[in-house]
Amino acid sequence: MATSASDKQLIEVRRRLRNAALAALGTLVVGTGGYMILGRGRHGFVDALYMTVISLTTVGYGEIIPLEGHPWGRVFTMVLLVFGLGLLTYFVSTMTVFVFEGHLGQVFWRQRMHKAIGELKEHYIVCGDRMVAAHVIDELRRVQRAVVSVVPAGCELHPLATEGELLQVEGDPADEDILREAGIMRAAGLVSAMESDRENVLVTLTARQTNPIMRIVSMLIEVKNDAKLRRAGADAVVNTSMIGGLRVASEMIRPSVVTFLDSMLRDRDKNLRIDEITIEPGSPAIGQPIGSLRVNAMSGLLLLAYVAANGKDRHFKPDEAMIVEQHGTLLVMGGPDAVTQLRTRYGGQHAGSLKTTTESPIPRRA
Repeated sequence: MATSASDKQLIEVRRRLRNAALAALGTLVVGTGGYMILGRGRHGFVDALYMTVISLTTVGYGEIIPLEGHPWGRVFTMVLLVFGLGLLTYFVSTMTVFVFEGHLGQVFWRQRMHKAIGELKEHYIVCGDRMVAAHVIDELRRVQRAVVSVVPAGCELHPLATEGELLQVEGDPADEDILREAGIMRAAGLVSAMESDRENVLVTLTARQTNPIMRIVSMLIEVKNDAKLRRAGADAVVNTSMIGGLRVASEMIRPSVVTFLDSMLRDRDKNLRIDEITIEPGSPAIGQPIGSLRVNAMSGLLLLAYVAANGKDRHFKPDEAMIVEQHGTLLVMGGPDAVTQLRTRYGGQHAGSLKTTTESPIPRRA
């Protein structure tokens, strides 16, 4: 399994702490055993341990095991003080470093993080530390979707994506063990937003081999690599340069539309989005006319279109008599709370399975 730089540092500190603890314990064992021998059977374990402790701590309450008749008794005590006190000091200093440099808090943070990730299902995994990854995470969290960030070792996400608690795994996103740690077997989808197309291909290929059924979206740097990413298993490929060019053209020829969409995306109070609800098996909407769902009558929702189960037939402002099919899709505009309620009511087998990151608060690392 791949080990991140921070993990290696933590493992090294824990190794030093374990060795220091063993050395301190060994000193107590040697000292106690030595004083029991010097006590010639007249003093038991507790007296010998007490003698060892007051010697190592230099308290000096007095010798409860007389050493006058033992020519080597005082020599043993001096050797114990010189070496034992040094080992005890090493243990205390190592423990102090472990606590005050944040390693203890990091251990607890990782345990709670792993537990929280283990409780997620139908969440989304975002791989990479680029600005694109930060924007993807920010959007997923704003629409109340559970998300886990996978960041390459030694890298940090842009602050945009770290506001509030964030579930995060540090390591190589192309490593299967790292993706499993992020809960890939229970994930609804994965986004690969790495530095290069080569990295995106590797992440996509590993993710597809690990979880063949989830949706994978990959960022594309160079158009010539589009086919490679799709062969690697990407369901969709997004060329950020092309998207940027389309946005510039839209600003030129349809500024009002762009302004409306921008205000919709940036309004943190209403948080309006165009979203989709897939009609999964078990949904009460299957076989019913669209009009009977009364989507437009729900507060904060507007039904825009219906996509047939074949994924090809799209109906803008669908007729109310149109029958809803299993695996059909409702395209709606509304806030995240309203969309979540609609998904819970008509989504089907996955309804209500999405968790928000606020349900499992994870403290930041010190």
